[in-house]
Amino acid sequence: MTTEPEKRTGLVPRWARWTAVTSIVVFVVVPISTLVVWSFAFRWNFPNILPTEWGLRAWSYTASDSSRVLEGLWNSTKLALLVTGMAIVVGLPASRALGQHEFRGKSTVEWLLMMPIIVPALVATMGIHQIFIRLRLTETLFGVALVHLIPAIPYFVLVMASVFANYGTALEETARTLGANRYRVFRYVTLPAISSGLLVASMFTFLISWGQYVTTLLIGGGTFVTLPLVLFPFLSGGNNSTAAAISLVFVAPAIVVLVLTSRQLSRDSALMGGFGKL
Repeated sequence: MTTEPEKRTGLVPRWARWTAVTSIVVFVVVPISTLVVWSFAFRWNFPNILPTEWGLRAWSYTASDSSRVLEGLWNSTKLALLVTGMAIVVGLPASRALGQHEFRGKSTVEWLLMMPIIVPALVATMGIHQIFIRLRLTETLFGVALVHLIPAIPYFVLVMASVFANYGTALEETARTLGANRYRVFRYVTLPAISSGLLVASMFTFLISWGQYVTTLLIGGGTFVTLPLVLFPFLSGGNNSTAAAISLVFVAPAIVVLVLTSRQLSRDSALMGGFGKL
């Protein structure tokens, strides 16, 4: 007799799994491997398959103060963490309201929530640039974090609203009946139940902020340096070795976040149970 886990595994054909693995190799492993080779190449001319000369010049420059890579790495990290924290504070109440309540104008709110995704980031940033100048938020960490929050918050709210759409409040009501206050209910009942969805939403927010270039350039004014601002000039400057080394530094934290998140999600089979109803 076929067991239930075997039936579930059989729902995914072998060819689909091999297609997924092949896609990962082609679109992720191969490009990153090419960047690794380029970062150690001192001279690599066509049609040679491998570099004719190797060296550490690109990595030496990347680690130097003049490249500003370490400064950009630190700024990008603290900026992405700040944006993630702001998204949690702002997005959790909004996502719970959208996921668990029906009210007049809900569809309008959802449509407005999608506007940062529909409207190009350049247009939205240009629209608020003058306001930020008057509020003296340009060229500041908080100002850049606010503008990063605009494209990030829709993804956070949509993910968490989907989680809350399937979240039952019976345990919260029981905890209140037993005398727990709001903080203890959230800490010991709500947070463990939504932790998986919160982890995914936070990951999206972190990665969206990590990759922002235009918004950082306009609001940061070029003085608040992040890794994308350091990387982009090298991509068009013809120095492939240095561009490859900085690119690896740029993608490494994103890969670490993805790996840690996937490992955490794999530990709990019910983590993603809230998705699909919204």
